Amino acid sequence: MKRLTVAAIIAVMAAGVFTGCGNRGTAQMNSATANTAESRNSAAADSAQSDDHDDQNAAGTADQTGSNSGTQDIGEDAALQAALEAAGISEADASRVRVSMDRDDGRVVYDVRFDVDQTEYDYEVLASDGQIVSSDVERRDDDGYDDDDRSRGSNADVAVSREEAIDIALAKVSGATENDIRIELDHDDGRYKYEGDIIYERVEYDFEIDANSGDILEWSEERD
Repeated sequence: MKRLTVAAIIAVMAAGVFTGCGNRGTAQMNSATANTAESRNSAAADSAQSDDHDDQNAAGTADQTGSNSGTQDIGEDAALQAALEAAGISEADASRVRVSMDRDDGRVVYDVRFDVDQTEYDYEVLASDGQIVSSDVERRDDDGYDDDDRSRGSNADVAVSREEAIDIALAKVSGATENDIRIELDHDDGRYKYEGDIIYERVEYDFEIDANSGDILEWSEERD
């Protein structure tokens, strides 16, 4: 009987030992799993912070590159106003207005052209800040002819007058007036023809008109 009692006590103690070992093993496994998850979360957070830092650096670099590359553009309207102010001219008094973008010595510029009465103005305006790069002012004769044109006009026997040719050309551009057109009589390939252009609402129209039939030989449009 005593031997059975001792054996039972030993069995209970052994079971307790094995149970304690199992609990400690489970606790250690759970701790290791938690540590692994924490490490992964920490690494993910560090990676996210690194990505945010890289994005901020990239944005800053892009902003700095845009600022240093001279890509700022004041636009056509501002370039026109800069040229008008340099000429001391009101936009309402200007006709044959033309604004186009170009490059000069590696710089982006606007070529601004306009007329006031019989005077032609031509400006180059820096696209980045509106600075006037160059300017040219040319006075035309009141009738729009030079000496050679007058000689040809007085000696030419043509069926279509200059005024009629003007009306033919202006009829192609609704709203345009005589202030918007330049025209001259020329003799080429054995026949007389009127050559000229209309600049209206910043669009340029080039044309040729037969001086005897009134037919439009050539017509083209050039927009900004």
